[in-house]
Amino acid sequence: MIRTASILASGAAALLLAAAQPALAQDGHVNHAAHGHAHAAFASDRIHVAVEGQGPDVIFIPGLSSSPAVWQGTVDHLAGRYRVHRIHVQGFAGAPAEGNATGPVAAPVAEEIARYIREQGLTKPAVVGHSMGGTMGMMLAARHPDLVGKLMVVDMIPFMGAMFGPPGTTAESVKPVADQVYAGQSSAPREQYLTQAKAAVTGMIKTEAARTGPLADVETSDQQVSASAFRELIVTDLRPELGKITAPVEVLYVKFNDPRMTDAITDAIYQMSFSTLPGAKLKRIDDSAHFIMLDQPTAFYSDLDAFLSAK
Repeated sequence: MIRTASILASGAAALLLAAAQPALAQDGHVNHAAHGHAHAAFASDRIHVAVEGQGPDVIFIPGLSSSPAVWQGTVDHLAGRYRVHRIHVQGFAGAPAEGNATGPVAAPVAEEIARYIREQGLTKPAVVGHSMGGTMGMMLAARHPDLVGKLMVVDMIPFMGAMFGPPGTTAESVKPVADQVYAGQSSAPREQYLTQAKAAVTGMIKTEAARTGPLADVETSDQQVSASAFRELIVTDLRPELGKITAPVEVLYVKFNDPRMTDAITDAIYQMSFSTLPGAKLKRIDDSAHFIMLDQPTAFYSDLDAFLSAK
């Protein structure tokens, strides 16, 4: 397998520096009525949740530095058929950092989503997570298998650290690299950080018209929260936990953003990555970058409809 610095920069980093459509409002907490949804009555310093619609419950988790608005087209597509719960992670896309200001982000947020499901009385909702949201979805389904009805992972593998070292890299062995990445991101001058992050985001969305919002969301995300979450993802290996997942799982993915990474190599990496969950359905979406729901909405909606309606 190819494990190079260029893949790290153009592939793994792109997978994690996920941004989204324009934030619902600058502070992430107001002007929701105009979008047809309201906040759930759920007190948390890690997340807030926008809810709309009626029907079976579906939870959408965006990626790192992302706004819940990345799912707007998807929510519009599902209108009238499902009750949608969109997670907004504190510190991302205009939301104050609050409880995510220091330390890990993904694992605590996954626990908060589990608490949300319990306290809101949701019965085995479907969970759809993009990028880092996919990591949180896997954490949720593996650590709370009784709470998740179905899980769709959109363009994420269970151990990103494998992309930051040679074959055989482990969560422990990759920690020095993760620490170095965190130090660089957390201490970088703001403009330098934004320049690099925006370059990564630009490479994650083929559809030029869809880039404006994601690029803006990077600017309104907390640099420290994003850096901490990035480090956490590098050292998180969920492969040993995947076997605990009892819900049906589908993984949608795209060819890695490196000219040497062929379809066949990408397929092999995903098959190997999810080998501890043999029941997972893996499907590559062609002619798309990381944000499949933006680059190939028709294909994404078709797969999502089939996934949500399957018995």
